[in-house]
Amino acid sequence: MSDKHAVERESMEFDVLIVGAGPAGLAAAIRLRQLAQHAGDEELSVCVIEKGSEVGAHILSGAVIETRALDELLPDWKERGAPLNTPAGDDRFTLLTEKRALRLPTPPLMHNSGNYIASLGNVCRWLAEQAESAGVDIFPGFAAAEVLYDAGGAVKGVATGDMGVERDGSRGPNFEPGVELHARQTFFGEGCHGSLSKEVIARFDLRANADPQTYGLGIKELWEIEPGKHQPGSVMHSIGWPLDSRTYGGAWLYHLEDNLVSVGFVVGLDYRNPYLSPFQEMQRFKTHPEIRGLLEGGRRISYGARALVEGGVQSLPRLHFPGGVLIGDSAGFLNVAKIKGTHNAMKSGMVAAEAVYEALRAHPEGQPDVAAYEDRLRDSWLWDELHRVRNIRPGFARFGLWGGLVNAAIDSYVFRGKAPWTFRNHADHEQLQEKGKHRPIDYPKPDGKLTFDRLSSVQLSNTNHEENQPCHLQLKDQSVPVQVNLARFDAPEQRYCPAGVYEIVETDGEPQLQINFQNCVHCKTCDIKDPTQNIRWVTPQGGDGPNYPNM
Repeated sequence: MSDKHAVERESMEFDVLIVGAGPAGLAAAIRLRQLAQHAGDEELSVCVIEKGSEVGAHILSGAVIETRALDELLPDWKERGAPLNTPAGDDRFTLLTEKRALRLPTPPLMHNSGNYIASLGNVCRWLAEQAESAGVDIFPGFAAAEVLYDAGGAVKGVATGDMGVERDGSRGPNFEPGVELHARQTFFGEGCHGSLSKEVIARFDLRANADPQTYGLGIKELWEIEPGKHQPGSVMHSIGWPLDSRTYGGAWLYHLEDNLVSVGFVVGLDYRNPYLSPFQEMQRFKTHPEIRGLLEGGRRISYGARALVEGGVQSLPRLHFPGGVLIGDSAGFLNVAKIKGTHNAMKSGMVAAEAVYEALRAHPEGQPDVAAYEDRLRDSWLWDELHRVRNIRPGFARFGLWGGLVNAAIDSYVFRGKAPWTFRNHADHEQLQEKGKHRPIDYPKPDGKLTFDRLSSVQLSNTNHEENQPCHLQLKDQSVPVQVNLARFDAPEQRYCPAGVYEIVETDGEPQLQINFQNCVHCKTCDIKDPTQNIRWVTPQGGDGPNYPNM
């Protein structure tokens, strides 16, 4: 807004500021305070800010959690009451056709012995309790809206967004200016495709020697099923139907406690068909006989969606810059072949904490260089893990489903992750083809029992945005949605958004794009997949968005 810099903002000073209370940010905060306490340095101040209304409100994952990083961070996590209550048991890897389910050998990386099925949101809530007990300040409902730089161009912190701003950018009766949070080091742990992380990556050219990041869209529903069908600890992953062999993706079914089942579907955002709807593919997946039989008689109790990083080690940007570091999925540490990322996100935060703490101790004033973070990471099990699987996901992009499976088998069993080549990644938005090359997909209408529409789904996400605030989904060029996206791609934003945010409506006989930003579940897909990169996702008012209770 035009007058935001005219407002005098209060400021707060910290040694370390962490943007995002996900597993990476919270693990970093805990590790920093552990190091300080071990050194008798009780003065080290660590602050975590979180745009969700509470810690965990914006967290969504499958999730089967590997505890390797947690074991290192808090070895007594069981005694501390970590909400990891369901050990993973039976593993199934299944190829679906339209009517059949063929069980395949489970790839070694997808074995889950020793792992736990859990709500990652609840795990983060518990991690926040551990962080606060260690002396960390955590401020939920504070959306980091602006990166602050010092006179030399280094990051010096962030400013939270102003509250009470009207739709036209003017100050409403309840206007409150944002707060400046200054720190000697700022950790960006916003998760996948963070808006401020994007800015610092571009400003410091952190991708100069990296491939473009690639992504998937994960859509999740939580179901309560009939007790006789529930198998606590059961894990199933599937590939194949309903996706065609050129579209990367798959599904999961995880049985938690209390008759709950996590049902999820992921579509790689490098898909080509502009008529494809990831949400509709998820609904169609549930009609498969193998899935329908499990869910019928149950009830859907939660819904959400989130983009996830898939680029692997070759898409990692440089991780440090003057005044700060990237951690977790702001950088991109998901192991796609394992279908896991929580342990890697936590480990990256812990390694960053160790490097930053040493640098702060060695240089009591100013903003020390933290290149040691990347050096330490390259020497860790995290880097080795990602390097070994670097060719698996891009193999599917290059060869399709069947060739991708063969490549994954050769890479895993023959080369054991040490092939003398590395496949490159390409930007997802460049893969979408024009509408003339594809036919519209006929998706069945929802029945309201097993399959649903997007608006009723969004209601289950408890999403809320103050309607009178400025739209947080910004168009760089107002003419592009009709003149380019509609004309060439039949407005794919109507289909790739899993929340019904975008729709083409007629005004005075002319088509125009209507943005229903109140529905936004913060998945970031529009910012990633828009073919002209015309949509810019920025943070809405602090606390707005989904409020996931147990996702």
